[in-house]
Amino acid sequence: MDHGYQNTGRTHFGTTPQQLVTHSFCDRASPVSPVTNIGSYSSFVQHVKDDNNMNSLQRKAQVKLNAMPWFHGKISREMAEDLLTPKENGLFLVRESTNYPGDYTLCVCYIGKVEHYRVKYKDNQLTIDDEEFFENLSQLVEHYQKDADGLCTQLTKSLPKKGKQEFCIDTKSFIDAGWVIQEQELQLNETIGKGEFGDVLLGVYRGEKVAVKMLKDSSVEAQKFLTEALLMTSLRHENLVELLGLVLNEKHLLLVTEYMGKGSLVEYLRSRGRLHVTKKDQINFAVDTCSGMEYLEFRKVVHRDLAARNVLISEAGVAKVADFGLAREENYIVDAGKLPIKWTAPEALRQGVFSNKSDMWSFGVLLWEIYSFGRVPYSRIPLIDVVKHVEKGYRMEAPECCPPEIYEIMRQAWDLFPERRPTFKDVKTKLAQLKVVTIN
Repeated sequence: MDHGYQNTGRTHFGTTPQQLVTHSFCDRASPVSPVTNIGSYSSFVQHVKDDNNMNSLQRKAQVKLNAMPWFHGKISREMAEDLLTPKENGLFLVRESTNYPGDYTLCVCYIGKVEHYRVKYKDNQLTIDDEEFFENLSQLVEHYQKDADGLCTQLTKSLPKKGKQEFCIDTKSFIDAGWVIQEQELQLNETIGKGEFGDVLLGVYRGEKVAVKMLKDSSVEAQKFLTEALLMTSLRHENLVELLGLVLNEKHLLLVTEYMGKGSLVEYLRSRGRLHVTKKDQINFAVDTCSGMEYLEFRKVVHRDLAARNVLISEAGVAKVADFGLAREENYIVDAGKLPIKWTAPEALRQGVFSNKSDMWSFGVLLWEIYSFGRVPYSRIPLIDVVKHVEKGYRMEAPECCPPEIYEIMRQAWDLFPERRPTFKDVKTKLAQLKVVTIN
């Protein structure tokens, strides 16, 4: 039985066996973006073993990120040399290696030329010379800023990348922030779902049921897996599924969240139908979901995969937004090749531009799911034709017995122009008013 615990993230970030994750949700003052880097997994595990009581001693905090202004991502050797002008001794940048995918290249100016040093992984750490080893790029750069230590010259001046600031995680940060759970504290039981990364299990942590997302091989998809965990450390709201912590060892990564006993909203609606799901239930689910999304809007975080399948229901009947595998900072641009077409706004599909307004479009579709008792949107239109029909003005009809006020919210959410769509704050106010007058 699925129980709704299914990760539906669809983007693919390049990652190599020992890379963990970087991300960008701490600093909202400047535009940021995720970047592949970084940590030593074995060292991370050793820190866990050395700090058995860390979780119980510390209050959980948001995981801290380190800025990497000198990291330029995927640029060529020639482009790096063009950027490093004038070629002052010690001027440097770091880029992804073109000849050795997954490795990096340190480019540094010396006597009018640019030297390119391969930064490779060895024994789960980063090294240039097989003598000095570092947990992440930030540590490596800091070392060579203090001492040339075999390089042609000491790193004296970084060349900042124009545009979005890049960040990396210090692998010890999860521990320092109090998010690491010792595996012996966690009891794993039966499988309750399947996700992109692996199985989702029912577990018990400190006497309470929990859901456990398992990444069986710590080297595969680790970046995406921990990207979701990283974001969840910074988000806390009664209508968002709560992250409890992570288990990290040499065999696997585990992401532990609160257990939502009644599964996904879409399965809840389909399995119970009109006989058991009341009008009060429907408006409650709508208000709950909108409240969680209003919080994300306030935090300038875009979910990008809002749908009834990604909303979970607790034993008490509270709806909570889940599956942050696609979530990013506001106005994030992405390749739209693997997105849930029926739930995604036209501008996001066409231009790959996501915002809280594109989330509002998705919320309109989610409302339609709630009031149609979990029916599939655009069921009579071939998937390939959905966007074309929508852009020509087609909109789904109101579900049977749907209150006109609710359908009006859907229509506003489906405005072709993003700036004309309402905010989640405004919609929540309307839904709260409707909740007061809704009877079973």
